[in-house]
Amino acid sequence: MSSIIIRNIKPEIKEKLRIRAAEHGRSVEAEVRHMLQTFLSPQEQVASNLFQRIHERFRAIGGVELDPPARSALREPPHFE
Repeated sequence: MSSIIIRNIKPEIKEKLRIRAAEHGRSVEAEVRHMLQTFLSPQEQVASNLFQRIHERFRAIGGVELDPPARSALREPPHFE
Protein backbone atom coordinates (compact mmCIF):
# COMPACT_ATOMS: atom_id res chain seq x y z
CA MET A 1 0.00 0.00 0.00
CA SER A 2 1.02 3.58 -0.52
CA SER A 3 1.61 6.22 2.12
CA ILE A 4 0.63 9.86 2.10
CA ILE A 5 1.86 12.78 4.21
CA ILE A 6 -0.28 15.86 4.76
CA ARG A 7 1.44 18.94 6.10
CA ASN A 8 0.21 22.25 7.49
CA ILE A 9 -3.07 21.05 8.96
CA LYS A 10 -4.67 23.63 11.24
CA PRO A 11 -4.69 22.51 14.89
CA GLU A 12 -8.48 22.84 15.13
CA ILE A 13 -8.93 20.54 12.12
CA LYS A 14 -6.55 18.00 13.63
CA GLU A 15 -8.49 18.12 16.91
CA LYS A 16 -11.83 17.62 15.13
CA LEU A 17 -10.34 14.66 13.31
CA ARG A 18 -9.04 13.20 16.58
CA ILE A 19 -12.49 13.56 18.19
CA ARG A 20 -14.23 12.02 15.17
CA ALA A 21 -11.81 9.08 15.24
CA ALA A 22 -12.45 8.53 18.96
CA GLU A 23 -16.23 8.63 18.40
CA HIS A 24 -15.88 5.87 15.82
CA GLY A 25 -13.40 3.83 17.88
CA ARG A 26 -10.57 4.25 15.38
CA SER A 27 -7.11 5.74 15.34
CA VAL A 28 -6.71 9.05 13.53
CA GLU A 29 -4.92 7.26 10.71
CA ALA A 30 -7.68 4.64 10.39
CA GLU A 31 -10.32 7.39 10.45
CA VAL A 32 -8.60 9.26 7.62
CA ARG A 33 -8.36 6.03 5.60
CA HIS A 34 -12.04 5.37 6.20
CA MET A 35 -12.99 8.93 5.20
CA LEU A 36 -10.96 8.77 2.00
CA GLN A 37 -12.39 5.40 1.07
CA THR A 38 -15.94 6.56 1.80
CA PHE A 39 -15.67 9.86 -0.04
CA LEU A 40 -13.78 8.56 -3.05
CA SER A 41 -15.57 5.25 -3.62
CA PRO A 42 -18.39 5.20 -6.14
CA GLN A 43 -21.62 5.40 -4.23
CA GLU A 44 -24.89 3.85 -5.22
CA GLN A 45 -27.67 6.32 -5.62
CA VAL A 46 -30.18 5.11 -3.08
CA ALA A 47 -33.56 6.73 -3.27
CA SER A 48 -34.57 7.86 0.18
CA ASN A 49 -37.23 10.11 1.47
CA LEU A 50 -36.77 13.17 3.63
CA PHE A 51 -37.55 11.29 6.84
CA GLN A 52 -34.84 8.71 6.19
CA ARG A 53 -32.22 11.39 5.50
CA ILE A 54 -33.13 13.31 8.66
CA HIS A 55 -33.11 10.09 10.70
CA GLU A 56 -29.64 9.15 9.43
CA ARG A 57 -28.23 12.60 10.17
CA PHE A 58 -29.45 12.71 13.77
CA ARG A 59 -29.28 9.00 14.70
CA ALA A 60 -26.04 9.43 16.67
CA ILE A 61 -27.55 11.89 19.15
CA GLY A 62 -30.58 9.74 19.90
CA GLY A 63 -34.27 10.12 19.45
CA VAL A 64 -37.04 12.00 21.13
CA GLU A 65 -40.40 10.58 22.06
CA LEU A 66 -43.17 13.04 21.31
CA ASP A 67 -46.67 12.72 22.70
CA PRO A 68 -49.33 12.89 20.01
CA PRO A 69 -51.39 16.06 20.19
CA ALA A 70 -54.84 15.86 21.75
CA ARG A 71 -57.58 15.58 19.17
CA SER A 72 -61.08 16.91 19.36
CA ALA A 73 -64.07 16.86 17.07
CA LEU A 74 -63.95 19.54 14.41
CA ARG A 75 -67.68 20.12 14.73
CA GLU A 76 -70.67 18.81 16.56
CA PRO A 77 -71.61 15.40 15.13
CA PRO A 78 -74.99 15.38 13.33
CA HIS A 79 -78.10 14.06 15.07
CA PHE A 80 -80.24 11.65 13.05
CA GLU A 81 -83.55 11.73 14.90
